[in-house]
Amino acid sequence: MTAEPLPESLPGPAQPTKPRWPIPPPGGWTVDHLFSLPDLPPHTELIDGSLVFVSPQRDFHALTLFLLERGVRQTVPDSLRVKREMAVVINSHNAPEPDLSVVRAEAVTGRRQTRYDVKDVVLAVEVVSPDSEARDRDTKPRKYAQAGIRHFWRVEMVGEEDRPVVYVYELDPATKSYIATGIYHDHLKLTVPFDIDIDLSEIDQL
Repeated sequence: MTAEPLPESLPGPAQPTKPRWPIPPPGGWTVDHLFSLPDLPPHTELIDGSLVFVSPQRDFHALTLFLLERGVRQTVPDSLRVKREMAVVINSHNAPEPDLSVVRAEAVTGRRQTRYDVKDVVLAVEVVSPDSEARDRDTKPRKYAQAGIRHFWRVEMVGEEDRPVVYVYELDPATKSYIATGIYHDHLKLTVPFDIDIDLSEIDQL
């Protein structure tokens, strides 16, 4: 299945230049399209056969992601690897890109790798942005849970000081849904999926 290209120009008087967006094929885009279409914007996601383009991120997003990645890397066991903004293939029509993932070490095959299979993901983390609230709070966690990712964190910006709050969830395998296990404001200290100890207030010094 291939997408038909948009015409380069139309006959008649000169027209203002418009963005050339790819036209979806019947049945929607697939993972094969996501990784083969030329010139897609960085960090494009595939959700239910639709391409989702990412808006420019706030400073909060970049700093929070750095803080969490650094903290998780400090204690991650040798059997796991920490990955930032990498596609996770759930099925042929869904390849979201968590802000941060922890994957099994054996799933890492090389430095040219562009994706991971959902069965190899132990933890998925989403830092909520204004344009992604519905996806990060509902769509993506539901898909992560149904696909069997055991641990999920949702991170929000709250308070007058715009600090991160981490909402921690664990999978109930019987219902394939997440159960909230804690809300962490200043200090994220966990024992699963491994020992994690992060001072969230350090964002003020970054």
